[in-house]
Amino acid sequence: KNSIKIIGQTTDMYTQAYFAYDAKKSGGVTQSHLRFGKDPIRSPYYVSRADFVACHAPSYVDKYDLAKDLKDGGIFLLNCPWKAEELEEKLPAELKRGLAAKNARFYIIDALGIASGLGLGGRTNSVLQSAFFKLVDVIPLDIALEEMKKAVRKTYSKKGKKVVEMNVAAIDAGIDGLIEVKVPVSWKNAKDAPVDLSHLPEFVREVVIPMNRQEGDDVPVSMYGRFNIPDGTFPSGMTKYEKRGVAVSVPRWNIDNCIHCNQCALVCPHAAIRPILIDAEEKKNAPAGFETKKALGKGLENYAFRIQVSPYDCTGCGSCAEVCPAKNKALEMRPLEEELRQHENWTFAVDDVRIKADAVKDTSVKHSQFAQPLFEFSGACAGCGETPYIKLATQLFGDRMYIANASGCSSAYGGSPPSIPYAINKEGEGPAWAMSLFEDNAEYAYGMLLGSEKVRSTIADKAGALMGTSAEEAIKAYLEGRNDSVHTRAVSSALITALEAFEPANNIQKEARNFILTHRDYLRKKSYWAFGGDGWAYDIGYGGLDHVLASGQNINVLVLDTEVYSNTGGQSSKATAAGAVAKFAADGKKTKKKDLGMMAMSYGYVYVAQVAMGYDQNQVLAAMREAEAYDGPSLIIAYCPCIEHGPKCGMGKSQQEMKDAVESGYWHLYRYNPELKKEGKNPFLLDSKQPTKELVSFLRGENRYASLERTFPEQAESLFEKARTDAEERLASYQRLAKG
Repeated sequence: KNSIKIIGQTTDMYTQAYFAYDAKKSGGVTQSHLRFGKDPIRSPYYVSRADFVACHAPSYVDKYDLAKDLKDGGIFLLNCPWKAEELEEKLPAELKRGLAAKNARFYIIDALGIASGLGLGGRTNSVLQSAFFKLVDVIPLDIALEEMKKAVRKTYSKKGKKVVEMNVAAIDAGIDGLIEVKVPVSWKNAKDAPVDLSHLPEFVREVVIPMNRQEGDDVPVSMYGRFNIPDGTFPSGMTKYEKRGVAVSVPRWNIDNCIHCNQCALVCPHAAIRPILIDAEEKKNAPAGFETKKALGKGLENYAFRIQVSPYDCTGCGSCAEVCPAKNKALEMRPLEEELRQHENWTFAVDDVRIKADAVKDTSVKHSQFAQPLFEFSGACAGCGETPYIKLATQLFGDRMYIANASGCSSAYGGSPPSIPYAINKEGEGPAWAMSLFEDNAEYAYGMLLGSEKVRSTIADKAGALMGTSAEEAIKAYLEGRNDSVHTRAVSSALITALEAFEPANNIQKEARNFILTHRDYLRKKSYWAFGGDGWAYDIGYGGLDHVLASGQNINVLVLDTEVYSNTGGQSSKATAAGAVAKFAADGKKTKKKDLGMMAMSYGYVYVAQVAMGYDQNQVLAAMREAEAYDGPSLIIAYCPCIEHGPKCGMGKSQQEMKDAVESGYWHLYRYNPELKKEGKNPFLLDSKQPTKELVSFLRGENRYASLERTFPEQAESLFEKARTDAEERLASYQRLAKG
């Protein structure tokens, strides 16, 4: 966008820009179609004959037809870490043929290496933009560079002088980093070894792969009939076939340093690192590099243990390595290419090693992570603060979960076809997910509950009609345990077995038996959830949320609180705290954050918890367990660091950011459990300790607050004082409740 702005503002040329995106929050595809020239531009379509094509991510070379739209003799720029002599091996035949056929002028640049060397990490925009102006002779280079530097100062001034200087240096480095590559004549006939895709489901081959290659327009409408999905329902678990390979670096496990805590798996936003338990028989078939050690812990004596990373699914945030509590870190971030060999180990671990049900427990972080995540490899940002909560919920309840998802980030990464991260286990069970609107998501979840429970109550009635038959014992056990989270699976399976063996004596019994077996999916207790962000829960959908919580029904709500409208660009919400800079609050929000939890607690019969995984993992686990077990409405409000906050520590330290938020008194942890009142106990438990850090120091660690000091220093002082006072008032109110 800056490039086309510079051209439009510094020349008398006409300009046009179209941008095409996929639904990934980060690591996804952005296509910039730019036109500029002396004559008016009236082309309402994408560029299909380009003078210049650039690929900014080396992982795209074998995923897309990159040279398809390049004009004959056009310029092709590839950002990659490879040297010119490595391209013969690294580039796929399709790209080689395309470049040769188009007589391309081919250039490479290691923008990542340049950016990393300057301290910019993976931020390569400035490097690649200057390379663009060097190669495309549209305006004098010195003018282009000066305009770029002006744009950098304007864009990054809020992030501080150091960030500006690094980006300015990156602009200069981009000019010197270009390397021209002569396209060999032999590339015209380049051929790759045939790729066998027969092991993939037909839907993946015919629909998912073309859509992910940005060729969805070529998929015929008849596909919906062919795969029997006329309502547009997509199969679950499609993300596991993507293998995007977008990370710059991924974790390497050090077997000797690992203490088997499984915290790395808990905090991983993408379920790309998992603890594996393997028995002696499975180990016989393990790949040569599948190194294990004896599992530690009671009940795990018969298993060997390994932490396994999926290099192609990892996004490289480093959260796992950051939280590793071992004295000597058991995880080290290494370049992606060094770890690609782990793909074979990952495939074996997830395909050929069974989940050890006897090791799975919902009472400890360690044992919870031996459960299969039924939310994996989403398109969320690297280091996302939201997805670890969702992943944990699916590990605890995912095999019987119904989820209604409000519009927002969690719907963008949670269900954008063809990338469906909600998965199924080997029994074919997994979350049933659907997206609703901002304003009615809670009601949508409520409708799921009412419809499903109507079927379940009918099943109970039909089962009662079969009392006195050979299936009576199984029916009694089912009616007693059907709503018990622990026993519902066993009694439902036993009922199915009994009814399949049962011979009806009359039409009434036959109809009852057939109805139950036809609706067997409804036998087990369901776990009904509404997911969404603060824009939904605090603002646009609050009326519906309040209505559903007031209903008294057994429904659960998970609010992923980023304190802004994250998906639409960081607009202020009622969850935004005083002093924060956001859209519609450019000079700092003047009013305090709405206390959604206190409002819900006022009913007296709503379970409410406020959590932050980075501060207390066990409290998150307890809150989810208690909320789901509570026979009534529950509300969990989860603190979620977001890229929109501009954390100076980076999103790889989002768990630390949660911890800092609590330790500074910015965020507080509690659980309000109405069940405790029946025992004569105080229902309110304040789980966070007295703050030990300065609140203002925490605020200055995020650009949403720090920028206010640079742009409106006088207002910043008063608003930061208000933020501190608001936080102290909240804590005081919670402390009063805790005293009873």
